[in-house]
Amino acid sequence: MSSLTNIKPAYGAKKTKKRVGRGNGSGRGTFSTRGCKGQKARSGGNIAPRFEGGQTPLVKRMPKLKGFKNPTTVRFQVINVSSLNVFNDGDAVDTTALFEKKLINNKSLPVKILGMGDLTKKLTVKIDRVAQSARAKIEGAKGSVQELISRSEKTAAVEA
Repeated sequence: MSSLTNIKPAYGAKKTKKRVGRGNGSGRGTFSTRGCKGQKARSGGNIAPRFEGGQTPLVKRMPKLKGFKNPTTVRFQVINVSSLNVFNDGDAVDTTALFEKKLINNKSLPVKILGMGDLTKKLTVKIDRVAQSARAKIEGAKGSVQELISRSEKTAAVEA
């Protein structure tokens, strides 16, 4: 009958620790598995992980980057007025409509319409930002424009 008092680990499961530096009779004397001389044979002779053998380290080879990346900047997906001609007369143009027509790649990023090209369709545009020239062309084609991110809100946020 087995009990907790006579349980033993399987044979070979426990290895005895290698005792180095205990004389030549032990078979691990003299150099004590450290090889011959050198920095790594000495006590406390460890080498920093970033050390590259005297070669110029990676940290020093990397260029120093100037400036900084503004964490609050707004990056717009831009499209031109001329690309809005794919819509039919009277259509409502918003982020989802632009995404479905594959004019933008991401629904979550804000969109800005620029004024390059001509518009021949009457459209209702509800978009994050519209350039003044684009607004003039859309309204000139009897369409309407509604900006979702107004410039006054952005300047107020910057001043605060």
